[in-house]
Amino acid sequence: MSEPRLVEVRRNVLKQNDVIARALREQFRAAGVFVVSLVSSPGSGKTTFLEKTLTLLQPRYRVAALVGDLATENDAVRLARSKAPVKQITTGTLCHLEAAMVQNALQGWDLDQLDFLFIENVGNLVCPSSYDLGENLRLVLMSVTEGEDKPQKYPTIFNSADVAVVTKDDLAVAVEFDWEAARHSVELVRPGMQIFRVSAKTGTGMQAYLDFLAERLADQKATARG
Repeated sequence: MSEPRLVEVRRNVLKQNDVIARALREQFRAAGVFVVSLVSSPGSGKTTFLEKTLTLLQPRYRVAALVGDLATENDAVRLARSKAPVKQITTGTLCHLEAAMVQNALQGWDLDQLDFLFIENVGNLVCPSSYDLGENLRLVLMSVTEGEDKPQKYPTIFNSADVAVVTKDDLAVAVEFDWEAARHSVELVRPGMQIFRVSAKTGTGMQAYLDFLAERLADQKATARG
């Protein structure tokens, strides 16, 4: 394909994705479910973080998750340990989830029976930034083992996300992670972006993050009641 043809095909794909994403967002709104997507590079601890999130939320909320990966159902198996409903989306050669994949994966699920739906995207900080999945909130994760300048290397994904989560806080001292440098890096790309500093292993910071999610769900329900 020539370059103009490639650009046109990409535009059409994104346009169709946006149409489906809008339909999903309306479906989620009507069902009263709050949808959170998670994006990160491979190895950020995203699946462990999500497993902990599902486990801690379950006593009070009805939760479920969709998880995307190029191959295998390993992440879905891990998340199922939380006892929450989980479905794997295998993308094959695609380095991101698309709205149509989410729409298809939701077949057979009663969204009215959920408070939170989490969507774990494929481990990639480039491709997912362009694809709306109909979510209410997009989290971008970076671990302390990845360095403080991740936001500056991948500004698009940080600009498309709503909240940054710095994971593996229990390793921060060992890897000499500079929190102020990381915060400054986020601020350079996305001034005022909310940042959570967490460890799924020790539980550090998890309660503040969970309280934030609970507040967002309550706000959504209040808005729906008018």
